[in-house]
Amino acid sequence: MSEIQEQLAVLRKRIARIDRKYESGALRPPRDAPKPSPKLDLLGGREVETPFGKHLEMEKLYECHKRHGSADISSLAELPHDLLNRISNGEIANSSPAEWAFLDTETTGLAGGSGTYAFLVGIGRITPEGFRIRQFFMRDYGEEASHLWAMAEYLAQFSVLVTYNGKAYDQPLLETRYRMTRSRPPFARMRHLDLLFGARRLWKLRFDSCRLIDLENQILGVERTGDLPGEMIPYVYFEYLRTAEAFRMVPIFHHNAIDILTLACLTGIVPWAFRSPEESNLAHGAEMVGLGRWLRNADQPDRAADLFRRAIERGLKDELLFRTLWDLALLEKKLGRESACLAGLAELVQCRNPFRVAAYEELAKHYEHRERNYAMALEMTRTALVLEDCERLRRRETRLGVRLAKPASRRLL
Repeated sequence: MSEIQEQLAVLRKRIARIDRKYESGALRPPRDAPKPSPKLDLLGGREVETPFGKHLEMEKLYECHKRHGSADISSLAELPHDLLNRISNGEIANSSPAEWAFLDTETTGLAGGSGTYAFLVGIGRITPEGFRIRQFFMRDYGEEASHLWAMAEYLAQFSVLVTYNGKAYDQPLLETRYRMTRSRPPFARMRHLDLLFGARRLWKLRFDSCRLIDLENQILGVERTGDLPGEMIPYVYFEYLRTAEAFRMVPIFHHNAIDILTLACLTGIVPWAFRSPEESNLAHGAEMVGLGRWLRNADQPDRAADLFRRAIERGLKDELLFRTLWDLALLEKKLGRESACLAGLAELVQCRNPFRVAAYEELAKHYEHRERNYAMALEMTRTALVLEDCERLRRRETRLGVRLAKPASRRLL
């Protein structure tokens, strides 16, 4: 008998032993054994019935006299109606904070697509009593249509959707789930602010990570306790589906609620910086540079240059400092402030940095085109060539050499 045939014979014997176990009923539960079910009192929720079945809902209120780290929850209700105007590029010009829905999902995976379920959807709202969060939970896959229907009904009272990375993940995922259940997504009529983009503009130069939980710690000073890492959430939910042990879900509800509360508190901070950069409480030079770049791209060079100057005075790391000096010099040139531009370029050529050659080239352009000082322009070009030999600078050196070789033009009397 060959080796493969021997292995197949062993495998057949193993399968036969397994079949005999099932036939004897050794692995079957008693027929009258009750099916495990989640204990609602452990979750603190209520069972809700809809035209599409049943699901579970939880509600939590963070009273207005409480704080979330350095953020005062009562101040959320006092946010101005035009707060989101600048950060949304005018898409959300005027809206009451009571009309903002702060949404976050917990899902069965991060890949997205039709096989990923949003088993828990939390929606926060600002109320006179404080910040209230309602969570829609499906205890099994069969409850998806019910909890999606209830969520759409609840969102009908809001005009603005606020998320963190929701435009790329949460909203597309939920729209897929609505279509899979042959329902219409409720987001088309809502204006959507994804706070991730504003947070990145403001803090990506200061922090290594702009994840929500990292900003929660760095900006709000919150150190989470009793939390569950996000990457573990799908596995815990699958374990809950297998065992129906409700206590396994408690850390997930807590994680979701704190994410939404943090999102609301950061919404009270990030848009302020975009609304009035000069009056915002910016404490770090890197934040000023981030806002300055946003203003520059928004075609507001005067305000951008002011923030760049403030950032340089506040102090920056060398890499960011050299880039900011370069950006400021170009802005001063655009604004027609030649002396300020030259001062910035002069600083850049004093020491080794990534913009030194470009600064020498800009000085050469200035002396050639503005002052008609071809000798000084040639000196700047040759100095740049010592640092970086390239065809572009070689052509400039040749052209300036030809100009200097020509006799000075004489005016006819």
